[in-house]
Amino acid sequence: MTFIKMCGLRDEATVDLAVGLGVDAVGFVLARSPRQVTPELTARLRAHVPDGTLAVGVYVGIGLDEIVETARVAGLDTVQVHDLRSAADVTTLHDAGLKVVRALNTGGAADLNSDLGEDLLLVDGAVAGAGVTWDWQDRSALPDRRWVLAGGLTPANVARAVASSGAWGVDVSSGIESSRGVKDPALMAAFATAVRAPQP
Repeated sequence: MTFIKMCGLRDEATVDLAVGLGVDAVGFVLARSPRQVTPELTARLRAHVPDGTLAVGVYVGIGLDEIVETARVAGLDTVQVHDLRSAADVTTLHDAGLKVVRALNTGGAADLNSDLGEDLLLVDGAVAGAGVTWDWQDRSALPDRRWVLAGGLTPANVARAVASSGAWGVDVSSGIESSRGVKDPALMAAFATAVRAPQP
């Protein structure tokens, strides 16, 4: 079954809904963004995430020491980092007890089969969180390992995207929003249904 992460959650009701929909992971944006939450708020939201569901802190443009500290305050053990530079960066986070989702924001322009020792690879469009699709149909240019597809996914296109790309999982934020940073319960439910619907 396709792994589902819903990202950019900012309040208890939205977290509760995502959990109720049976998603595999929820994401909290600790980087500068319309979806940004503080570590303290993240800790309160984290309390609504049950065992078995990943709670992921999302970071870009933030130093490793600050990532480790804010993850500690937020009660997170998994971080998604969009600007990791080296295997040493990943080792630093691992040594702090964190699992690492390495996010590439190049829309397929980078070497997607490079491996810095991360626990999971996520491939997004050119700008993280912008809700812009990229060419995920050319499988020869896509990772040959387990990876998560992000960028412009919606209830209308996610099933096709998974079938075309062969992605192990999907990550959605803007595609389940009524306006930037505001999640829409109907779109959240429709997205989860679309991912899980049998494909012809």
